[in-house]
Amino acid sequence: MSASASAVDQAPPAAGSLVEARRCRDQAEALVVRGLLESEGIQVVLQSRLAQSVYPFSVGQQAEVVLLVAAADLPRARAVLARER
Repeated sequence: MSASASAVDQAPPAAGSLVEARRCRDQAEALVVRGLLESEGIQVVLQSRLAQSVYPFSVGQQAEVVLLVAAADLPRARAVLARER
């Protein structure tokens, strides 16, 4: 496999193909869930309403973090998350 093919394999999913896999109450939980999914080979993008470096604390749903995965990976991500509950 060439270096360029390897880079393509590691590229994050296209923005248009991302779907919500899970909502977490804060960044700490989101990082744990991201690690779980990535350990199964599922790439994850975290999306939050707040810039954590600017607002290191929050109240209620302001801290919520959405985990996005490629639409094609959603069934596998749901299976991994269901298995870990």
